[in-house]
Amino acid sequence: MYLDSEKKKEFFKAHGKSEKDTGSAEAQIAMFSFRIAHLTEHLKKNKKDKNTQRSLVLLVGKRRSLLDYLTKKDIVRYRAIVKELGLRR
Repeated sequence: MYLDSEKKKEFFKAHGKSEKDTGSAEAQIAMFSFRIAHLTEHLKKNKKDKNTQRSLVLLVGKRRSLLDYLTKKDIVRYRAIVKELGLRR
């Protein structure tokens, strides 16, 4: 599997407060970004996979809503995560 528990712990440790901090917006945005990148590569090879395409659109929407939440709550945290992950609007 492309996303095992060890890799998740790495993400949460790098982007959250600890490796058990799965609920912070930064950790969730980082995890969504990893999954979006993986699904994008999959869709480049399998263009007719509509279920994956729908899942990708849903993930992008979830990530966008979390980024919007961070923008309203704490603009400094928003700018830090966008710069760290290399996201653009």
